[in-house]
Amino acid sequence: MHCLCGNGQFTPGRQVLTSPPIGKAIRGRLLSYADAPAYLADGLIHVRDGKIAAVGPASELLPHLPAGTPIEHHPGRLILPGFIDLHIHLPQTKVIASYGAQLMEWLERYTFVEEAKYGDEQIATAGARFFLDELLRNGTTSAVVYGSVHRQSVEAFFADSARRKTGMIAGKVMMDRSAPAALLDTAQTSYDDSKALIERWHGRERQRYAVTPRFAITSTEAQLEAAGTLLRDFPDVFLQTHLSENDAEIEHVLALYPQARDYTDIYDRAGLLGRRSLFGHCLHLSEAELDRLSDSGSAAIFCPTSNLFLGSGLADRSRFLSRDKPVRVGLATDVGAGTSFSMLRTAAEIYKVEQLQGRTLSAHDAFRWITRGNAEILGLDQEIGAILPGRYADLVVLDSQATPAMAHRMERCESLEEELFLLLTLGDDRAIATTYVQGEKSSCNS
Repeated sequence: MHCLCGNGQFTPGRQVLTSPPIGKAIRGRLLSYADAPAYLADGLIHVRDGKIAAVGPASELLPHLPAGTPIEHHPGRLILPGFIDLHIHLPQTKVIASYGAQLMEWLERYTFVEEAKYGDEQIATAGARFFLDELLRNGTTSAVVYGSVHRQSVEAFFADSARRKTGMIAGKVMMDRSAPAALLDTAQTSYDDSKALIERWHGRERQRYAVTPRFAITSTEAQLEAAGTLLRDFPDVFLQTHLSENDAEIEHVLALYPQARDYTDIYDRAGLLGRRSLFGHCLHLSEAELDRLSDSGSAAIFCPTSNLFLGSGLADRSRFLSRDKPVRVGLATDVGAGTSFSMLRTAAEIYKVEQLQGRTLSAHDAFRWITRGNAEILGLDQEIGAILPGRYADLVVLDSQATPAMAHRMERCESLEEELFLLLTLGDDRAIATTYVQGEKSSCNS
């Protein structure tokens, strides 16, 4: 029997298949990433209790499956780990594609108006349902999610995610100034509500919590310190916020915090930097700020469709990765300023951003980034992001001929990398044939 191993090869390995339960098998063309791509033209994944029990060539695993194991076959289609989105906003699904504003005006004109509605439990519940439907329809099986300032928005989200058995990270936004009254909390209430959500949901049914001060403009020093206290009180939770997205934002931030050396220093003084800290955008950082992110192990999360749509700037991937002190970099949609729920569309835009800066991003690098790479940013690569025994069977099945234009172009594809680049360039939700969560088909691809 064979298993998918970390060196990018399928090499012999003992894997005992016992029953009951017999589980199920999923068959197709398998692609996963470790140090190198690992590909099987006809592979089989044996799933038991929501996790991958074994994976390898179908010809070798089929004789060892327990009698009666159902097999779901996807001939000709590519099966990859489910996509992972590291920065997306739950209450902004109805402001996607809102016209003609840059960041600060966009927040005031569109975002805050919509987020205020999530104080209504029915709206929050319906919004969570739509949001998770869209993620799964686009092949995204894990995400790092901003709720609204209302505790019930995150309660509704976690409850629906737990029902679907998805692995999600989310947090209640903390905002105690510079927003409408309906969206304001206080340093103390934001601490109390976040603590209650952590105690109720963090580590339960694949849900994890992210302490979530929106950004330095909407949080006082006291509230950022409360966020830091939460990280100390609960050291295995995550931190998510925004950093250095827009020139006007940066100018405003530094005026609010005149004692700070720079934008990053504001968060650093509050104790918010660290290996589990995710900073959205990071477009206009100084070398000193990059050094501090690197030293602390913090991650920068690029959001290319959002940055282009709001005119915020171009993410310079090479600058983060090629320096003496590299900074870890993740990739995300940032819906609703981001213009698509699709990680395929998001990766296509970062390819174009790289082109504008005289570089290229290979298709294999892009697909590794939105699967194994983003899992590594979270420190969850032993759970998700790869097709390996012991990982959750969160999978996406891709159809490279989903549209007439894709099928037409596929007639000229002569390699796996060409096919992947076709999916990257022309793919969207239509290319998602099936999404599996813990080995069960999502109903959102029908």
